[in-house]
Amino acid sequence: MSNASSHGKLVGQNNLRSQRLVFQSIQRLSIETPVNLHSSCSDPNGLCQPINQAVAPEQALATQNRKADHLRVCLEEDVQSCRSTGLERYRFTHCCLPELDRHDINITTQFLGKTLGAPLLISSMTGGTELARLINYRLAAVAQRYGLAMGVGSQRVAIENPEVVSTFAVRAIAPDILLFANLGAVQLNYRYGVKECLQIVEWLAADALVLHLNPLQECVQTHGDTNFKGLLAKIEQLCQALPVPVIAKEVGNGISARMAQRLIEAGVAAIDVAGAGGTSWAKVESERAHDPLQRRLGQTFANWGISTADCITSIRSIAPTIPLIASGGLRNGLEAAKALALGANLAGLALPFLQAAAESELALEQLVEALIAEISTVLFCTGSATLSDLRQPGVLGVGG
Repeated sequence: MSNASSHGKLVGQNNLRSQRLVFQSIQRLSIETPVNLHSSCSDPNGLCQPINQAVAPEQALATQNRKADHLRVCLEEDVQSCRSTGLERYRFTHCCLPELDRHDINITTQFLGKTLGAPLLISSMTGGTELARLINYRLAAVAQRYGLAMGVGSQRVAIENPEVVSTFAVRAIAPDILLFANLGAVQLNYRYGVKECLQIVEWLAADALVLHLNPLQECVQTHGDTNFKGLLAKIEQLCQALPVPVIAKEVGNGISARMAQRLIEAGVAAIDVAGAGGTSWAKVESERAHDPLQRRLGQTFANWGISTADCITSIRSIAPTIPLIASGGLRNGLEAAKALALGANLAGLALPFLQAAAESELALEQLVEALIAEISTVLFCTGSATLSDLRQPGVLGVGG
């Protein structure tokens, strides 16, 4: 068995029991804190009204159930890719005499015009269910406290059923954070366009819109949307029409340099590589599938994709200035720092934040403080006073 395969299997085995305990914690949290989705949407301007989309009630319900399934599967089953992130190939050069006071280390950064307290993104995860609302509210509160960026899960479910808009509506809790709305890019081929994208941005009071690209997930998902033909032109039109930046994001299979170049030419303002090495959405959809063919398809392609490290380095080689988010399998501040040193501007994590949010706000605070301490320690022990110093020659190398 390869080192990468062993790594993935070990991570999955070690996390499976804790993930099941976390999901049970979420279920208890939902029972203890009942939420009325129908009354919690503040709507002084009519923003929560339907968007003239003739969506059958059963379709809206199916989307909502799928969101609940995704939470359950991610926290109950082993959905970790057996691929590694590729970051284990890199080592920082230790500096025994930093000539710095650790308390002076500065990890603040700018992204899309906003100042962040740390180069961390709470990656897009969830929305559309009562449990998701509780999770999003906790995530937003901690993002506000520490000055982190945050994305919400796909808002398609809210377009289909505006009664669940409140499960995403975190701006009142986090008025100052960098906040991303989210929609699957393929939905631009399924009746949605500029009007719907404007609406979900307004609902969230978002600073940017994430368009997630998930062709493999749609192939494995039962009744997935697989018509990706002509999407690039529609993405370009959307970039021109929206008043906020558009971010192109994968969901765990990575973005190549060639695709990044085409997306940049289409007008996207930033890229989130979401590389292989973390949660495998092929495995998630395989766990959900009842059709044996769909289950086999997900299992066959469970480890498909471009590693997170390879995405960062290849995109940086052709686009040295594009705002770049590294996500996909990052689990601690050392891995985040490696991604930043390779050229990313932000490091995005999802599953670690989800697990902590299910436990308590205190657990989230402890996670954020650990990540910040780990990143700061990397800077201190490499003699780097700021994040930009991490990218200097000789700070990060291969092997060693």
